[in-house]
Amino acid sequence: MRAVTTNGVLTIDRPEQLKALGHPLRLRVLEVLGESEEELTNRELAVRLGVDPGHLHFHVRMLLNSGLIALVGGARGREKPYRAVATHIRVAPALITSGAADEAREAMLDEVQRGWTSHAGEGRFRSAQLTIRIDPERVRELWASFVDHAETFEDAEREPLLLTLFVHPQSTGSTSEPS
Repeated sequence: MRAVTTNGVLTIDRPEQLKALGHPLRLRVLEVLGESEEELTNRELAVRLGVDPGHLHFHVRMLLNSGLIALVGGARGREKPYRAVATHIRVAPALITSGAADEAREAMLDEVQRGWTSHAGEGRFRSAQLTIRIDPERVRELWASFVDHAETFEDAEREPLLLTLFVHPQSTGSTSEPS
């Protein structure tokens, strides 16, 4: 199953791809592989993530079978190296509205919660919330611009940071006022 990427962005349009994102460990595998163009074996990934290689193997196979990572040449003994197929992942709107995104959403929110719990006390978790009135097409432009601009600051020598962005209409009953 070959993943199609455009400018380093993989658009997920199949439920099995979305299901593969529905576990925090699989998200962490994608983050590690996406940090650089380095190819890593299951064992190397397990060491970086601090997990058992046998436990990780199931998750790596699920990512591979759904086309979110790729097997590359140059096997190291019995170990096979993998790489990310894209630096960014986008979920097709039709898939989100189908309800198929529930597991991926939960995994993403769990990752945000873990980050908050692990790093807020030491001042290493930052968040912002802004309510604005803007055309949805302009939001897409702003989003794309943000991703492009953030990539210009990439420094391979620095600790990886996870940036998670959410955009949605204001919920009914919210007390936030537009800025």
